Amino acid sequence: VQLQASGGGLVQPGGSLRLSCTASGSIFSVNTMSWYRQTPGKQRELVASIASGVSTTYVDSVKGRFTISRDNAKNTVYLQMSSLKPEDTAVYYCNANINHAPSYRTYIYWGQGTLVTVSS
Repeated sequence: VQLQASGGGLVQPGGSLRLSCTASGSIFSVNTMSWYRQTPGKQRELVASIASGVSTTYVDSVKGRFTISRDNAKNTVYLQMSSLKPEDTAVYYCNANINHAPSYRTYIYWGQGTLVTVSS
């Protein structure tokens, strides 16, 4: 199983960006999908999560600005980021709790990071 993230880049303050992350491989089902971010010298921080249904959670600093969503048919999670601030600059990582096929064992997978830089 692999998670492939994309969509990072350079954006000006106040701008928007959308990250995508697709899971592929021997997948029976995908449970919770999440986005984390990390800056140098700091611990990785949970930004947003979405359960297999529609339940979502956000860190307080992004509430009202970021929206997490998913396409279950494509095993893909999105993070729509708006009103971006310089403090949102980080490497963003996707994370997924996946039931492996055919064992049905549950594993946690990480995608490669994608850099988001918010700067004028």
